[in-house]
Amino acid sequence: MTTPPHPHPHPHPLVAGARRLAAEVLAPRAEQVDQEGVPASSIEAVKRSGLLGLSAPVEYGGSAVPAAVARETAEILAGACCSTWFVQTQHHTPVMTLAKSELPVRERLLGPLARGELLSGVAYAQLRAYPRVPVRVTRERGGWRFDGTVPWYTGWGLNDVMLLAGVTDADEALFAFTEARARPGLRPSPPMRLAALTAARTVSLELDGLWLPEEAVALRTPYETWAAADRPKNTNASRPSSGSPRRRSACWRTAIRPRGSPRGPCATGSTRSGGRRTRWPTTRCRRSGSRNGWRSRHARTT
Repeated sequence: MTTPPHPHPHPHPLVAGARRLAAEVLAPRAEQVDQEGVPASSIEAVKRSGLLGLSAPVEYGGSAVPAAVARETAEILAGACCSTWFVQTQHHTPVMTLAKSELPVRERLLGPLARGELLSGVAYAQLRAYPRVPVRVTRERGGWRFDGTVPWYTGWGLNDVMLLAGVTDADEALFAFTEARARPGLRPSPPMRLAALTAARTVSLELDGLWLPEEAVALRTPYETWAAADRPKNTNASRPSSGSPRRRSACWRTAIRPRGSPRGPCATGSTRSGGRRTRWPTTRCRRSGSRNGWRSRHARTT
């Protein structure tokens, strides 16, 4: 029998921090979280850890770590409490969107997001339904009006802001930031009961004339330009893994869906993507055996 190698004696400070967070906060609460939902106290601990700025530019308070470090910290958090990991992992797409943006919202929000002062969610998966347009964006009063339905939004009640997207009349993908709270024009559903990760507080959002100013826009680009960059992410889903064959934890964005949903992977963990049948991990969380996290040594594509 081969003896697995010992962990690196001098891990990156954020890897060490992730291990402390996992051991002291996330793992002890995992079973309770699975039953009751991710608590605000766990999110506050994640904010204080510095992990929300993993990939953010250093000049804005982030760490700009190598991809391998980001994968290892994700593996650690997902292995301790998959639901908490799943809520916080939504945050990194808004951060990277702002890091690449040249619009004014970058200076307003990138620093607070990179430093963990704010937690962001994402509401853009509906763009992948194109040419259907679940969320339409139109010009109105010097800003933008959003109408339609966001089918799922994770972290409701935990996130401070969200990155919301829709399609304009000119077939552009438009992304803008707004507060993650109910108000006229934005109404959340009750929390969904999902095949997995119910604890991550996922809702749908009804948009009925939600108006956002021009300065809230982070990205506006032809839909096909956005879709060309998004397709590899959607069809070749990455997993939180350091690459070590002896320890692979996985929580999958596509693994959550309302019970009975006709599309997406089923509870047994299979879906069709790009014409190929993809097998997803389906074993229970090694630590708690709970539904909020699956662990697997191997994720196979056949």
